[in-house]
Amino acid sequence: MFVLFEYLGLLLLGFAAGIIGSMIGLGGGFVVVPILTFFGFSPQLAASNSLFAAFSNAVASTASYAKQRRIEYSLGLKLGLLSIPGTILGAYISDEITSSLFKILFGVVLLASSLYIFSKRKIEPKTYNLSKQIMVLAIGASFFAGIISSLFGIGGGVVFVPLMVIAIGLSMKMAAATSQFILLFASASGMIAHTLLGHPDFYQALFLSIGAFVGGLVGSRLSLQIEEKKLKIIVTVVLVITAIKLFIDSMGAPF
Repeated sequence: MFVLFEYLGLLLLGFAAGIIGSMIGLGGGFVVVPILTFFGFSPQLAASNSLFAAFSNAVASTASYAKQRRIEYSLGLKLGLLSIPGTILGAYISDEITSSLFKILFGVVLLASSLYIFSKRKIEPKTYNLSKQIMVLAIGASFFAGIISSLFGIGGGVVFVPLMVIAIGLSMKMAAATSQFILLFASASGMIAHTLLGHPDFYQALFLSIGAFVGGLVGSRLSLQIEEKKLKIIVTVVLVITAIKLFIDSMGAPF
């Protein structure tokens, strides 16, 4: 009976994370991973399970956004492929990181994510620009996004969306949708690397993925309807509180 409730909880967690992650283009890992760590999951298990959900969410979101014609496929393909080496490195780093250090670093990532979400409406796209200088920046940013994607199980959207809006000049709606397409590559490669290292629990990952897939379908549709301001405030508050909790939990434990 306990196992049944555990799987039901993972299904609902994946669904909620899928909705939020799809709507803002960050993937749902920043919701899934902190909750799993609060319940005692190791960093490797939490991140690897989350990547399965991120991939499922990206599949559903990409299918919906493709129908809405909001994806820049050429750009997304380039950034997605550039992220793959970083995802492989991130999976190997996760084998060496302690739980306390993971929580501190992930707390920093959550604070960065909350800052991005809070300032989302203030970020204005510039003229579309894929110059050589911007592509050099994109290569470095994609590699870094791949590392944090696989290390923390969050997909890397916190890097890709600001990169596409601020540096390249996509609109926020196009960037959020294209980010989900990019996460197909980042999450899939990270998922494979973690699997080869023996990190995930496939039953847990399956239920998270089912929830995230349905949530991705719902979130991509809601993104055209829901009042973004309210969602932004709620998500920002939750991320900050979660980051503080992660910092507190890391105190007193070995690094």
